[in-house]
Amino acid sequence: MVRKVCIVLFVAAMTLAVPLLLFAQEETKGLEAEVKQMIALAAGFGLGIAAFGGAIGQSRAISSALDSIGRNPGAAPRIVTPMIIGLAMIESLVIYSLVVSLLLIFKL
Repeated sequence: MVRKVCIVLFVAAMTLAVPLLLFAQEETKGLEAEVKQMIALAAGFGLGIAAFGGAIGQSRAISSALDSIGRNPGAAPRIVTPMIIGLAMIESLVIYSLVVSLLLIFKL
């Protein structure tokens, strides 16, 4: 219980302290080179993580659908259509990540 209270207090203190540091900075003209590099790196990592998660999700969906079809071949038409819709929705999340990454990179 004491540990949870300490964690909550630490998070609350950081939540209050970080904006003070951000507002204390002077205005800069444009982005520094290091900031641009970090944004590009974050965009790449974000897209990689999204692609990895999407691939894992799609493989599990296909595996479950094929397992179901193997157990009951007569239900294949009722399984394939929702599976394809689910795969499209999973892939749309990866495409959204790509769009966000491109927006971050071209913002530089």
